[in-house]
Amino acid sequence: MHKISLFLFVLLSPIFVSQAQHPQSPSEFLGYELGTEFSRHHQVVDYFKMVAAQMPNQVKLEKYGETYERRPLYTAIISSEENIKNLETIRQNHLRNAGIVNGNSTSNDIAVVWLSYNVHGNEASSTEASMKTIFTLLTEKQEWLKNTVVIIDPCLNPDGRDRYVNWYNQTKSTPYNIDQQASEQNEPWPRGRANHYLFDLNRDWVWASQKETQARLKVYNKWLPQIHVDFHEQGINDPYYFAPAAEPFHDIITDWQRDFQTQIGENHAKYFDAKGWLYFTQERFDLLYPSYGDTYPTYMGAIGMTYEQSGQSGLGVLNDEGDVLTLVDRLEHHYTTGLSTVEMASKNAEKLNTEFKKFFANKNVKYKSYVMRGSADKINGLKELLDQHEIIYGAAASGKITGYSYKDGKTGSRNTNSEDLVVSALQPKGQMVQVLFEPHTQLADSITYDITAWSLPYAYGLDAMASSNLVTTTVVGKTPELNTKNTNAVAYVSKWDHMKDAEFLAELLKQNIKIRFTEKPLTTRNSESFNRGALIIIRGDNKKVENFDDLVIAAANKHKRKVVPVLSGFSKTGPDFGSPDVKLVNKHNIAVLSGNYTSSLGYGEVWHFFEQQLHYPITSINTNDFARTNLDKYTVLVIPNGSYGKLFNESNMEKLQNWVKKGGKVIAIDGALNIFADHKDFDLKKNKPKDTTSVKNTLVPYAERERDNTNDLITGTIFKTEIDNTHPMAFGYDQNYFTLKSGTSAYSLLEKGYNVGHLGVNPKKISGFAGKNTLENLENSLVFGEERLGKGSMIYMADNILFRNFWENGKLFFVNAIFFVNNNAFEQ
Repeated sequence: MHKISLFLFVLLSPIFVSQAQHPQSPSEFLGYELGTEFSRHHQVVDYFKMVAAQMPNQVKLEKYGETYERRPLYTAIISSEENIKNLETIRQNHLRNAGIVNGNSTSNDIAVVWLSYNVHGNEASSTEASMKTIFTLLTEKQEWLKNTVVIIDPCLNPDGRDRYVNWYNQTKSTPYNIDQQASEQNEPWPRGRANHYLFDLNRDWVWASQKETQARLKVYNKWLPQIHVDFHEQGINDPYYFAPAAEPFHDIITDWQRDFQTQIGENHAKYFDAKGWLYFTQERFDLLYPSYGDTYPTYMGAIGMTYEQSGQSGLGVLNDEGDVLTLVDRLEHHYTTGLSTVEMASKNAEKLNTEFKKFFANKNVKYKSYVMRGSADKINGLKELLDQHEIIYGAAASGKITGYSYKDGKTGSRNTNSEDLVVSALQPKGQMVQVLFEPHTQLADSITYDITAWSLPYAYGLDAMASSNLVTTTVVGKTPELNTKNTNAVAYVSKWDHMKDAEFLAELLKQNIKIRFTEKPLTTRNSESFNRGALIIIRGDNKKVENFDDLVIAAANKHKRKVVPVLSGFSKTGPDFGSPDVKLVNKHNIAVLSGNYTSSLGYGEVWHFFEQQLHYPITSINTNDFARTNLDKYTVLVIPNGSYGKLFNESNMEKLQNWVKKGGKVIAIDGALNIFADHKDFDLKKNKPKDTTSVKNTLVPYAERERDNTNDLITGTIFKTEIDNTHPMAFGYDQNYFTLKSGTSAYSLLEKGYNVGHLGVNPKKISGFAGKNTLENLENSLVFGEERLGKGSMIYMADNILFRNFWENGKLFFVNAIFFVNNNAFEQ
């Protein structure tokens, strides 16, 4: 028996070795030819698990997080057996090259390549390609792995992918229908592009507002690859796109980064030419906006690239040129560029290491230090973002600095103290620091793919100064002060100027604690001063609340809010606590429109805001159900950005108006203002552009029309606005606010309503691109406004303060609109 067992072991052992060296192909594992079906996310994960289990000496599979819908996020690290054995040493050496880890690198010949697939869920061919790519690397391209570590993230957006794949699998014909008008070629709202909260993850790399991004950044920053590729799909009539990218390139991008993109593109072209595949380069996709999957890696020292395959077209579609584009074609193209990229990394590993190290030398730095001043909440908010990217910061030492003042728009000087935050550009990630903090975006070309301004001091509402000198920092340690209860207090009072205050308010409301806010500044008998919007939690309002003090103190400590116990409601100056100017905050029932007509991204921003930031309940109402919805159940209706067309017909508009007149409150954001603009029953009017037509304009040559059109564009530009901070919508703000304007829509100042925020006679562009024909139309235009309609209010937000969730300083306008504006409406 023993001899038989030994015989069988010897006989079969070559088979086991063979299997261990050659994992199943994707088609063998899945049970269908790759590209003839869409694989669900769990099947892709299972395939990568199988490969890792069969080849543990060459594949290291790591779960790095989960999505909001609890799907796992994985990276597969692939290399030679020798490299996998020494993987941590390779990683540490790599980070030494970047200056992240102290010491000199002991090796300079291993390249690190990161391939990211399917960040947009309905651009689904790349995840299929990822399976073929890992299989081929391990079975046919072992030689490249001797000096290359390849990191594959097979699906950055599993929730969006499965939303698309499940819909398509349920909808498609058998055999699939290639007609562009077929239902399987036309996704329903909200489509599969975005994640659970309908955020575009490809624009979230810097802002890290989403769970998937936050998890990815932790592992990305552990490696900082030298090459990063983001795989996408575009329209069905566009050939394949690969680097080099289009202008504008940000000016910190090095000559080497530019040149090596071209070398990689030439290598791709060799394979595509041999196959007769069409492609294009140097068009559309620029390297400027920092929060993309190509730009973020670029500013972190990598060769960051976007590859775009025509697609979003099911298993096959007939394009306008009469060719059938199949999923098999699409994944084959992504597979080819993926392998070509790894090949180029392997051939140039030493050069990649040398140039990667040079990138982090931070030469020719214009501003060496960025010094920020503001409330502790705003400073801490920025620190949290910097921590996500492992960017170093410190507290300023006492002294004096000279530099560019963001607030004043000119050179100035001031004294510094330990409350000021300093971020230096002379650190390993100094190039990214320069991009994120630069006061003015430098544009080599006005034709861009995205917004052109994002400066963090403006986004966080900080008084900042950029200095060409290195500002000395000091270490300041503070123990958080915890509140203690005072049962003799008539009330607890808390300031109001940050989203953290709003979170505190929401927590108390959910616990049925009654809260008031002051519409005028006041000073208590103990000489504590509070500005408009301060929260006043009065014991007498909460007689029925058991453990009143404990609940208030627990909520305050949880949200790190300082509450001041006040022994008398008789104020030293300003209103007493029983004044009509100290109003009760209503516990609102909030509805939000979703579905057709609404922008899925716009709705997602609102949805995410309430669930993940404010933590306050809402009811989503599908636009298809609006006509039969009982609006009387709600006190606030939020209409997100969108194109609402015929939704608000005469009947639906009358319904909405009647509800508002009874005391309802509508908050219309961005494109939603067009529902009411120039309508006979509303005060909102569009700014009428002056006639700029001329013979010269009509004779612009065809080849110059695209560039000429930029004269009429605003592409994500920062403007300085004037604020009426005596109005409840602006409580917590200064008299000036920096707004991010993403388009040219402009509305006249309200004649009968309240103009809470507006651009003045000469709109002041602070950063970003605004065409020469746009500024005139913005003169005296509305940014935030309120119009009373019966007992209720129409609240207009011309600029989307929730845009991509990164303009932190605008969010309090939204909360104020909900809880403070027209507080007498729908009193409860």
